[in-house]
Amino acid sequence: MSDKKEIIKEYSNGELTILWKPKKCIHAAVCVKMLPKVYKPEEKPWIQIENATTKELKKQVEACPSGALSYIVAGETSEEAHLETKVEVLENGPLLVYGTLHVTNSDGTKEKKNKTTAFCRCGASQNKPYCDGAHVKIEFKG
Repeated sequence: MSDKKEIIKEYSNGELTILWKPKKCIHAAVCVKMLPKVYKPEEKPWIQIENATTKELKKQVEACPSGALSYIVAGETSEEAHLETKVEVLENGPLLVYGTLHVTNSDGTKEKKNKTTAFCRCGASQNKPYCDGAHVKIEFKG
């Protein structure tokens, strides 16, 4: 694993702060489909948080399949949600595991994953065992 610090971008409307972790993003575009007035990948900043209500934003962030998006609202965080463990295979994409997981990496390091974790099925990810969206580039079918 790399010793590089994880990049986390923050977008706030004063009440809610959306946290985006680019390395976790699998580019499923659920955010863009649910709130196209907020998530605009071709613009800077790409998250225009002021274009939706806090309630709409929370609902969308909670639907993020990779967990790349999370939020903080006055002491509450979407990353700390305890979910029932559920596994879903995305067509032509990653294996999604919902819930709190304790992952032991190949180098022996351990990490706790909350909410949703996307595991690579195509073999092309540069961030194994996690999905990095490479399945799109290689046109993975499965």
